[in-house]
Amino acid sequence: MSSEPSNPPYFEPPYFAPPCGPITGWRDGEVVRATGIPYATAGRFQPPVAASDWTASFAATTLAPACPQGPVPFLDDVLGTRYGELPGSEDCQRLSITVPVGLADGEQVPVMVWLHGGSYTSGSGDLAIFDATSLVSENRVIVVSVTYRLGLFGYLATGTGRPANLGLLDQLEAFRWVQRNIAAFGGDAGRVTAFGQSAGGDSVAHLMATPEAPSLFQRAIIQSAPLGITRGRHKMSRAMGIAADAVREDTPMLDVVAIEDHVSQVARKFGLMAAMPFGTQYGHEPLPPESRVEAAWNATAPGIEVLIGHTSDEARLFLPRSPLVSRLGKVPVLGAAAVQAINWAVTEAVYGRAARKFARRHARAGGKAYSYLLSWGAPGNFYRAAHTVDLPLLFGNQQTWAAAGLLKGATWDEIDAVGREMRRLWADFARGDGLGETGGIPGALQYRAAR
Repeated sequence: MSSEPSNPPYFEPPYFAPPCGPITGWRDGEVVRATGIPYATAGRFQPPVAASDWTASFAATTLAPACPQGPVPFLDDVLGTRYGELPGSEDCQRLSITVPVGLADGEQVPVMVWLHGGSYTSGSGDLAIFDATSLVSENRVIVVSVTYRLGLFGYLATGTGRPANLGLLDQLEAFRWVQRNIAAFGGDAGRVTAFGQSAGGDSVAHLMATPEAPSLFQRAIIQSAPLGITRGRHKMSRAMGIAADAVREDTPMLDVVAIEDHVSQVARKFGLMAAMPFGTQYGHEPLPPESRVEAAWNATAPGIEVLIGHTSDEARLFLPRSPLVSRLGKVPVLGAAAVQAINWAVTEAVYGRAARKFARRHARAGGKAYSYLLSWGAPGNFYRAAHTVDLPLLFGNQQTWAAAGLLKGATWDEIDAVGREMRRLWADFARGDGLGETGGIPGALQYRAAR
């Protein structure tokens, strides 16, 4: 994604007139962008409120800032990102819209609302690796990328009454904004797909537990959501909340980020759940108690079509960080088999079983659901089809993914060949074209309708 608007003199700056107020965007090659649009505002530890309308034209030409966050060096190496790529700000409730060039007057195309991952502590909607140009230009859809509050700013209740799920409430406000305004950009408010990966996929799933969900989006794509570690977290969240009481409304932003790391350490004794210490908390707005979440999902199921799945080697993203696995991998002959066994067990425990169960429950409750498995990986690469391998396929941009360790061993032609098919499949689903009972991408992805 370009960091600066590109408006050659022969292009009039794109102008939109949504109900929120007039917006000026910018032309960027094969797409038009309107970036950094405020959809909500909130004080620290306060629920969001919808952003006020405006009358003067809003120049949507600056990328949305990231929620303040610490560095994640191993992810930078794997994904080719760099810490500090976007400025950090607590005023991060912004969204950015990517529109195909050449929409006809009155034309309305499917809308795909992207929720980024990052364990609820890192990432941002406008990172360059999430450039939606290929998805948008190849398939004539609109992509809306949402930035929301993370970590201590967005996802942890405390005993002093500080609310949980603020980031989830931010996301709800973003979807409300889309419903109200997206028609002015050529989007069809009756064909909105929520899609997200990792924590973003987990967000999509939990948004579906809110009664309002079917009026906000009609389809959901849930990619590599760690649904296997979202239950039974009450004690861990309570311990983290106690540790987080040191943060006040006036604690400097970067100090909050530093304390967040300490709060994460508190979770370590809680086993596999500590792999994602921050996250949604049941029994706090807008979510029901944990005992009633299945009933909440069942209630919205008939109104939302679901495509849910994971990669075949999810855990390989994290295995190199384990000293035990590193030692095992060096054992002749048996080492590789042991590493693969661990990869399979963790992938199933955190992602696989829970995703298939979610799809079956959704279908039994009267919704349409598909389960998929993505097995493509760069030839000879240790990571194979690891967690995040779907990202370069969906957001294919050779320049922004050039430094990704995840892709070493694959040519861009190989990546793009699978990516084009995956982008088409995701867009077909968003369009409501129907996927049939089974299908996929030969050698890369298979899906089937859930029963």
